Amino acid sequence: MARPVTLTTGQWADLTLAQLAPKAKSFGFDGVELATWGELFEVKRAVTESDYCTQRREILNNAGLGCWALQAHLVGQCVLDKVDERYRGFCPEEVWGDGNPDGVSKRAADEMKNVARAAQKMGCGVVTGFTGSSIWPYLYSFPSVPQSWIDDGYKLLAERWNPILDVFGECGVKFALEVHPTEIAFDYYSTEVALDALKWRPEFGFNFDPSHLLWQGMDPVEFIYRFKDRIYHVHMKDAIVTLNGRTGILSSHLNFGDYRRGWDFRSLGHGGVNFEEIIRALNHIGYTGPLSVEWEDMGMEREFGAAESCAYVKKINFSPSDVAFDGAFDKENR
Repeated sequence: MARPVTLTTGQWADLTLAQLAPKAKSFGFDGVELATWGELFEVKRAVTESDYCTQRREILNNAGLGCWALQAHLVGQCVLDKVDERYRGFCPEEVWGDGNPDGVSKRAADEMKNVARAAQKMGCGVVTGFTGSSIWPYLYSFPSVPQSWIDDGYKLLAERWNPILDVFGECGVKFALEVHPTEIAFDYYSTEVALDALKWRPEFGFNFDPSHLLWQGMDPVEFIYRFKDRIYHVHMKDAIVTLNGRTGILSSHLNFGDYRRGWDFRSLGHGGVNFEEIIRALNHIGYTGPLSVEWEDMGMEREFGAAESCAYVKKINFSPSDVAFDGAFDKENR
């Protein structure tokens, strides 16, 4: 199958690109989805230094790797979230500034525009990331949340993200939101509302990640078919639900990896996601972009997990049939 298998590098940002690139190649990957934090890819340098992107590409080329997408999850989160002290080490220092929440959100929006420009210079047609959400704290309506507050959250999405998406459009780059808890679109119906708020503009689509849909009780394949023209990128990531009468789906304020959680992420093939049906659905909608392995499993050594996951994806990355299985019995074909 022509779809490249790539490594999502956000979980590897403790390494330099020169360290990670040969590792990724040795694991079997065709390329990387470059995170815009750590040393892997620096947005400021990309937009201000004429040769920075060329140098990044050279490191990848020397390792035999491609790059089709940048990641901008951290700074994107700051655009809509109600920023507090937790974000100090979460976003670039120049975005944090004095920590004033309104200022952080404004600078984060400006940074996202630069991410689009950096992606254009890097030759990447997609930026994956988060939007944040000003209304996520109101998920459980007690005390009762007025509908107008929810409506205002989606109006804020349009107010803050349309100018960002204008720049994406100018750069010929797509923004692919990872539908995810804490985002303005976190499930099937909130995704529809988010698209309506942005008038379904073509610059805004999705980084399909089945793991976040599975533990919420949704069928990830249904998401693919509903938003088939908006699947701009794909994360291959697994999760498992372990409700046993004591565990809860909200996970009891327990950290990832704790056996008492009601769900957790797993390395590919070790959870509950039916990846074969996902591949069949992606084939049906004609998706030919990267399948990017996002490795998050607190119970498995990451290099072992990355290599095993890459092999797993390559094994199931099959093409659709170009012939009818009963075509030989068609008299017209004799």
